[in-house]
Amino acid sequence: MAKPKNNVKKLSYISVPSQIINSLSSSSLQSLLLSPKKSSRNNRFLYLFSTYRSPRFWFFFLFLFGLFGMLKLGFNLDPSVPFSPYPCVTGQSQDLSSTGYSKSEKMSMAINGGDSQKNGVLTTNSFSETLTGNEISEMEENVEQNEFWKQPDGLGYKPCLAFTREYRRVSEGIVNDRRKYLMVVVSGGMNQQRNQIVDAVVIARILGAALVVPVLQVNVIWGDESEFSDIFDLDHFKRVLANDVRIVSSLPSTHIMTRPVEESRTPLHASPTWIRSRYLKKMKREGVLLLRGLDSRLSKELPSNLQKLRCKVAFHALRFAPQVLELGNKLAERMRSKGPYLALHLRMEKDVWVRTGCLPGLSPEYDEIINNERKQRPELLTARSNMTYHERKLAGLCPLNALEMSRLLKALGAPRNARIYWAGGQPLGGKEALLPLTSEFPNFYNKEDLALPGELEPFANRASLMAAIDYIVSENSDVFMPSHGGNMGHAIQGHRAYAGHKKYITPNKRQMLPHFLNSSLSAAEFNRIIKYLHHDSLGQPELRTSKVGRDVTKYPVHECMCNDFHAHSRS
Repeated sequence: MAKPKNNVKKLSYISVPSQIINSLSSSSLQSLLLSPKKSSRNNRFLYLFSTYRSPRFWFFFLFLFGLFGMLKLGFNLDPSVPFSPYPCVTGQSQDLSSTGYSKSEKMSMAINGGDSQKNGVLTTNSFSETLTGNEISEMEENVEQNEFWKQPDGLGYKPCLAFTREYRRVSEGIVNDRRKYLMVVVSGGMNQQRNQIVDAVVIARILGAALVVPVLQVNVIWGDESEFSDIFDLDHFKRVLANDVRIVSSLPSTHIMTRPVEESRTPLHASPTWIRSRYLKKMKREGVLLLRGLDSRLSKELPSNLQKLRCKVAFHALRFAPQVLELGNKLAERMRSKGPYLALHLRMEKDVWVRTGCLPGLSPEYDEIINNERKQRPELLTARSNMTYHERKLAGLCPLNALEMSRLLKALGAPRNARIYWAGGQPLGGKEALLPLTSEFPNFYNKEDLALPGELEPFANRASLMAAIDYIVSENSDVFMPSHGGNMGHAIQGHRAYAGHKKYITPNKRQMLPHFLNSSLSAAEFNRIIKYLHHDSLGQPELRTSKVGRDVTKYPVHECMCNDFHAHSRS
């Protein structure tokens, strides 16, 4: 007879840490003590509990728990941006709106049409889903402001004054010549005198003569008696041109009693051939030639070496006197102390309105003052005398007034908080004439506003020195715009191009003024039109040879500036 099976249940015991026992309920404990039927699932369950017996497990568990707590408390991890590279920066989390996007992400979507990446996933949202109306306006304003300060592409052009071997060979004989001397008298304002000095150096080179330091004629309008060395650094001028033209401060004793051959009828656009045929024989005979009235007399179409010489004089040799340069740079630094700045050259003086045949548009009283002055002194009118004021205005021959400058700047995206330096003389109408600009752009300064007490005293009643200070601050600006063409505007245009094509806005007066008069245009449409009219007038490189009669000191490409193949390939 077979033995019956013993049906008594055997109890099994396992060792469990006291911490787990305390955390278990009685029913749970009973289920553990009663050994269930063996199965693969129960085996895995028992194996799991057996691992709890290992001290290594608890040490590792406590280590992970502590590490996570330290990261959470010490580094303030954002769960939506795990393992941020800047764990201590909280600005991003504070800058998130209800949409979950930061302002930088919104800016990206505003620029890219709504596409952005969030947590590594590309998302596409319309503006209405991502930005509020105020945020859209803010983003667009920021983009527009950044665009206003953006510099044009200079296409890699850099100064390039490589004279030919023949030019250098002839130079030795010219600088050692002691027989021929050229004297010149230059007139007009500082920038007009500057242009004539450039031409005087080139004419001296053409004639193979030494140049006596130019005499500055007393200005009829301002009564300025400044001499060359008051405005420009004479020693620097001589040193830079030492291998091109010999510069002397006065005639030598051998020529001091010589009566110079005087010439005041040099024709417009005189060529080197004409100059040699007209003056060289007389100069060799008498030894001294005196020229007056050189303004725009020398041809703009010169051999390559002479074009380079013009650039060398304008951009290297004619450096302002140390005391003028020092103050000008100080004022420029004060303007730049709070960011980029814009410089305006405002031509709103009384004599400008008289000479151009235009009206200031301030009031009937001021218009009457200009008309009466023009009738009394008709010789001052330099614009076309057969044109009416309105015809001159629409032809782009009149300076822009403050209201027109303000509208133009706003249309081009100038921010309201832009720092603006304005150069020029006292406008007709005083501060009232500037109200349209100062009301829209309150950070509006000139040299008198920036200078400390006493800094301008050495230059008082010296219009040429004041103009030199304006030139320095304007040339150092991030953006420059003149209200009217003129010698200063042209000189600064060339200087900024030679410095790497810094932004220079040329108002397209002829094409934009009809839109100024069109009151049916919305502000957005007006701004769009004005920007389009100026997209190629921001100081981009322009070839001098693309138009006849251009001055190389205004358009230094390509005679005085060159680039490499890669720069050309980008154009």
